[in-house]
Amino acid sequence: MNPIYSTMLLAWGFVLAWVFFVILTNKKVHPKALFALFMVELWERFSYYGMRAFLILYITAEVVRGGLGIADAEAYGIYAAYGALVYLTPIIGGFFADRMMGFRKAIIWGSILMAGGQFVLAVDHPTLFYVGLAFLVIGNGFFKPNISSMVGKFYTDGDPRRDGAFTIFYMGINMGAFLAPLTCGVIAETVGWSYGFLAAGIGMLIGLAVFIWAQKANIFEQYGLKPEEASTSKIAGLSPTLFPYVISILLVPVLWLLIRQYDIMDYLLLIVGGGIIGYLLYHSFEYEKVQRQRIWVVVILLLFTTIFWTFFELAGSALSLFTERNVDKTLFGMELTTSSFQSANPLFIMLFAPVFSWIWIKLARANREPAAPLKFAFGLLMLGAGFMVLNLGTASAVGGMVAAIFLVLLYLMHTLGELALSPVGLSMVTKLAPVKIVAFMMGIWFLSSSIAHQAGKFIAKYTAVEAGENVTTEETLQASMAVFNNVGLFALGAGVLLILLSPMITKWMHGIK
Repeated sequence: MNPIYSTMLLAWGFVLAWVFFVILTNKKVHPKALFALFMVELWERFSYYGMRAFLILYITAEVVRGGLGIADAEAYGIYAAYGALVYLTPIIGGFFADRMMGFRKAIIWGSILMAGGQFVLAVDHPTLFYVGLAFLVIGNGFFKPNISSMVGKFYTDGDPRRDGAFTIFYMGINMGAFLAPLTCGVIAETVGWSYGFLAAGIGMLIGLAVFIWAQKANIFEQYGLKPEEASTSKIAGLSPTLFPYVISILLVPVLWLLIRQYDIMDYLLLIVGGGIIGYLLYHSFEYEKVQRQRIWVVVILLLFTTIFWTFFELAGSALSLFTERNVDKTLFGMELTTSSFQSANPLFIMLFAPVFSWIWIKLARANREPAAPLKFAFGLLMLGAGFMVLNLGTASAVGGMVAAIFLVLLYLMHTLGELALSPVGLSMVTKLAPVKIVAFMMGIWFLSSSIAHQAGKFIAKYTAVEAGENVTTEETLQASMAVFNNVGLFALGAGVLLILLSPMITKWMHGIK
């Protein structure tokens, strides 16, 4: 058997063992609904990260190799617009679920759209490619915000099991993300791109089947059936129950255009992002001093977290093509595929998330837990160090090919940075935001990921190789490392700046940790 397929089987065995362990050790503590939603989320993330693992490879692969043959610079623009829209549409999907559909219908509709999108991509046609991405974007908008909200419905406010439930749910996300590149990515690169999309689509159908089974078995009880504040009036002559489905179809050509003409997203996000920041700062003066300064803290850290995600999300674009062109993919004597390396981040999260949780608890008990700004600074420093560590591989590169272990070290450092910044950021927003606008502030926080995806294309383009250019691996290595070094230095500088600002920011938090 091909060693890469043996690795795939080992990964599946590892995850299945984790799943049984999680369920068996928690089944008496949590409702059955949690484990059903855990499995649905695992398969949805398998589908999403499965296609993302090889998406940029497919876009840039030569037509004779079954790809679209699109030049690097344009491919980065398409990838960025898709990623940005994925983080924008949950605002729409969440609104429809809250007012017209209920969580269950939104999740089912989102699953159908995403599975359909993967199958459209599997057709392997240039025009249908953008249609497939549009379906995935819309489907994600309906699915992503509502399955998390559904989990929360099974726990009352103050329930001590609530944090543990979301930890288990978060594990499902990373299990799916870990399996996806080692399955869909490997199939795409070794068998054919269409089969990779097909595998991702089948994964989404399995998740949908689990959800429908749980619904029929009444595992979800009465939760998620109807919106709490249902709209009853017609909109444009359509009933509220029909309106979301019609809008979904009408959005397909709009999203097709935004992805195809990806530069439009620059102006859209600039207007939206700039307008929201201005709105927050302006209205912060409506609050008393303590709350006003807490809003300023959120805005400041929002800027730093956008920097973090802009560089971090290069993993799916510039770093992916760097892996394809300039990394010797032999690791511990085994030849891996390019997309396989995308499994490193979720694997490290599964291994180190409990460690970080333990560290914060121990430091808190000793009254030595660092403030949120310092945790953010640590995340940025680790991000920068991850890019800089590639220099060690460059120094020993043979024929322009860097040893795979240095790429793994990069992903390890980036993951440690993510664990220091991402969960802390989400928790911080809920503590610092005024009670009346917590949901709004959380939506703004997720908007940073959308802006980061779009901003990342400008950085990735500096590593681009024009179609038809006859460049050597040494030249592509030099071009990529020039960019990665600048990115690393910028991240390190941002981390140092945040350390310097930390006393002021911490003061403005007024006792919130």
